[in-house]
Amino acid sequence: MDMQVAKKKLGLKEKYQVMTRDLDWTPTYQKMEDIYPYVHYEGIKIHDWDRWEDPFRLTMDAYWKYQAEKEKKLYAIIDAYAQNNGHLNVTDARYINTVKLFLTGVSPLEYMAHRGFAHVGRAFPGPGPRVACLMQSLDEMRHLQTQVHAISNYNKYYNGFHDFRQWHDRVWYLSVPKSFFDDAITAGPFEFVVAIGFSFEYVLTNLLFVPFVSGAAYNGDMGTMAYGFSAQSDEARHMTLGLEVIKFILEQDPDNLPIVQRWIDKWTWRGYRVLMLVAMMMDYMLPKRTMSWKEAWEIYFEENGGALFRDLSRYGIRMPKCAETIALEKDHLSHQAWCAFYNYTAATAFHTWIPTEDEMQWLSAKYPESFDKYYRPRWDFWREQAAQGNRFYNTTLPMLCQTCQIPMLFTEPGDPTKICYRETDYKGMKYHFCSDHCKEIFEHEPEKYVQAWLPVHQIYQGNCFPEGTDPTAEGFDPLKAVLQWYNIVHGRDNLDFEGSEDQRNFAAWRAQATRNV
Repeated sequence: MDMQVAKKKLGLKEKYQVMTRDLDWTPTYQKMEDIYPYVHYEGIKIHDWDRWEDPFRLTMDAYWKYQAEKEKKLYAIIDAYAQNNGHLNVTDARYINTVKLFLTGVSPLEYMAHRGFAHVGRAFPGPGPRVACLMQSLDEMRHLQTQVHAISNYNKYYNGFHDFRQWHDRVWYLSVPKSFFDDAITAGPFEFVVAIGFSFEYVLTNLLFVPFVSGAAYNGDMGTMAYGFSAQSDEARHMTLGLEVIKFILEQDPDNLPIVQRWIDKWTWRGYRVLMLVAMMMDYMLPKRTMSWKEAWEIYFEENGGALFRDLSRYGIRMPKCAETIALEKDHLSHQAWCAFYNYTAATAFHTWIPTEDEMQWLSAKYPESFDKYYRPRWDFWREQAAQGNRFYNTTLPMLCQTCQIPMLFTEPGDPTKICYRETDYKGMKYHFCSDHCKEIFEHEPEKYVQAWLPVHQIYQGNCFPEGTDPTAEGFDPLKAVLQWYNIVHGRDNLDFEGSEDQRNFAAWRAQATRNV
């Protein structure tokens, strides 16, 4: 009779090895370069994929269980918020425009991140990064779904939510975040991971999620706060993955250093330009503010990011060279952005407004070196004009930066009285840029950016009108035609917040909720 021998129970590390690394195999009838065609052309040299360190050692069965528990809690809060008409408990209806901007500008990027990490997971030969990228790809799809589900409650009551997916592909200011991810997802797998996994997720993501989520909670939006906090535990894993990617690449071969440094320089700047939308949200769109954009940048980039790059200096990595320019812009970025949107709000899917006197006092305190000198006079003048019935809507089409696709609204570093213009010639054509950094990015890989779909150029070419439109017809209104192509309802989704349907409805509904009528 054979004696039964107790099987040794696998430890956590051994179990993880069996359920991830041991699923890999060496191909026999196909060449590795045919299976993984994208892994070499960027110039990155990887000598040993087994040196990859998995920071979380999370297996798929544990992943689903962990995420399912989070989903139960999240949707309980979202449902309770909707059932109790939580949208009437936000500070005021102006706040809802921050949610519109987040849904149209950020949520589609979660889906693009899902696609990007799925592609990268397929492109990497190493089983460790493949598993990590697969889980991040699933996280990003979950983030899109939870954001859409949470925000969909607002679509029942307010304008500016009804066609966010189409707007992402067509509307002028949304080409800024869209082009950011189009640039990343059309890069090679290593550049994508450095761009999104490190430069955006690790270096910049706190500037997006922490101010937005805390701002939502501070303004009574428990639904948005809930999905933000639910996503943050995923973001912690993503940040760790991004840092591990950088260290792994740099430890594999010294020739990787200059390539990675160029990517960090490029993607820190490109991500910062996208965060322009967050800057104006923090300083102008939140009725109750948690901190200024300048304070957030100093905490999350200059202090935390500074410590990160000092740590990475042992690999030869330095602070992104754009940091000096950003330091000069932090007193001006949000003000210049909101001024531009205030003037062009006839072509947006959200409302804008002039800050109140109390809010301008707050801005004066947060920006003592810039607000009263350069920006308060503008708002005082525009308020005076609006009171006289001269609310101005700019219907011209601004020049766009060929790289970041933002209108040429930013000023020279160190001189907020002069618009920053740069240009270069390439194959007989002239291209325009909002900064030295955008110009340098273009000049390094011009063939990529000459193909950019620039909304203003497309409008001038007649490609942004409904089918059958005749621009030569008498009395043709190009703005009206573009808004129809966008599917933005003029007078409901756009224009000034004061007097808008959202403002009137919110006031009426809140009155019904707080007193007898």
